[in-house]
Amino acid sequence: MKKNWWKGVAVLLLTYVVFWGLLGPTPRQPILNESIRNVYFHVPLWFGMVILLLTAAIFSGRYLRSGNPEHDRVAVEFTNTALVFGLLGCLTGSIWANFTWGEPWPNDPKLNSVAVGMLLYLAYVILRGSFDDEQRRARISSVYNIFAFAVFIPLIFIVPRLTDSLHPGNGGNPAFGQYDMDNQMRMVFYPAVIGFTLLGVWITEIRVRTWRIEAYIEE
Repeated sequence: MKKNWWKGVAVLLLTYVVFWGLLGPTPRQPILNESIRNVYFHVPLWFGMVILLLTAAIFSGRYLRSGNPEHDRVAVEFTNTALVFGLLGCLTGSIWANFTWGEPWPNDPKLNSVAVGMLLYLAYVILRGSFDDEQRRARISSVYNIFAFAVFIPLIFIVPRLTDSLHPGNGGNPAFGQYDMDNQMRMVFYPAVIGFTLLGVWITEIRVRTWRIEAYIEE
């Protein structure tokens, strides 16, 4: 039980985030209005996704060094969970964009970069399904996973800053921290990042444990 203390922390943090995120006070800003509450959900989902993808790339590297199939499986499940977070991030972002920018997917450099990045990781999933040999599949997909992360980070953090973007913090558009995220919002935002990240780790752990059970039964 002592090893699972972080799961309790995740539940408490996300309960706190949902409650104060929906009912707590927020700055009154033009256009954004109440939709600014989405910053507690949309942005932390993306932060969590990046952390999960980084962890997946690390485990892919560990597999290439050790050849341990469990490291490959952990990398796969972290990537799968990250993709779910990414899809939820796109969904919450589209809803937010529809209210603030007038359409769910405007022609924005960051949105387009995110779409390319998501397709890059969907290709990773397809790549794994194209090999029958387990060792070959693990080696090639591990290399691809590391490559995908190395491309994904510049796509979503650097490319949008090189041109005009509607997103805060890109193309001269001030970030929320400089514009309207006051200390009250930070007291919800930072716990949301931690809570969603822990939730992602929890989901991944369940998936890996399920794989272990299935592998044991097959033996």
